[in-house]
Amino acid sequence: MSIKNSTLALAGMFQSADLVRQIARQGLLDTAPFETSLKSLLKMDANSVEEVYGGLSDIKMGLQVLSGQFGSGTARNMEVMHYVLGMVHLEHLLMKHKEMLTNISAAIETAQAQTEMFGISHPNVISYLANLYTQNLSTFDFRIKVNGERRFLDNQNNADKIRALLLAGVRSAVLWRQKGGKRLQFIFSRGKIVRTAKQFLEQIKQPSEQ
Repeated sequence: MSIKNSTLALAGMFQSADLVRQIARQGLLDTAPFETSLKSLLKMDANSVEEVYGGLSDIKMGLQVLSGQFGSGTARNMEVMHYVLGMVHLEHLLMKHKEMLTNISAAIETAQAQTEMFGISHPNVISYLANLYTQNLSTFDFRIKVNGERRFLDNQNNADKIRALLLAGVRSAVLWRQKGGKRLQFIFSRGKIVRTAKQFLEQIKQPSEQ
């Protein structure tokens, strides 16, 4: 297992999860990390985990949230952790349904074409990805319960963004599992994961300090 690769994929989950929290609690989100999470859905043949997210700087938010959640400080948020664990569980269920996995992969190709036409953050693309989540992952008995302000959750655009982000989070969970990720690491490998995440964050800082 490459701890670096699995940590990046885990950061992808935490980035999507914290964006879900932002929408549900505040009705808004950070645009650049949001676009990174959605774009990761379309990178099905990337040469590296880093390339899935565009680059280290694009996954900075996820690395920061991950460090806070697994670190010894007070930056933990149980809602974010709940969403990440839900993504991991949905990935586990998805891997048992090969036909659904094939359907999602085919639909992602359509999303790629839509993105080329409209752009990744266009409402049509977000709605398409949200429907893809609803028609597939929402059919399982297990569902991720999103907590937040009802006025934000009842907004259709917000609901679409949340579902698209959950789909992106499950995509990162698939990648995390492929790179050797296991749920027991959330208990026994926290220190190693945090150290790796902080090393990445230092790499991101260095160019601007030269």
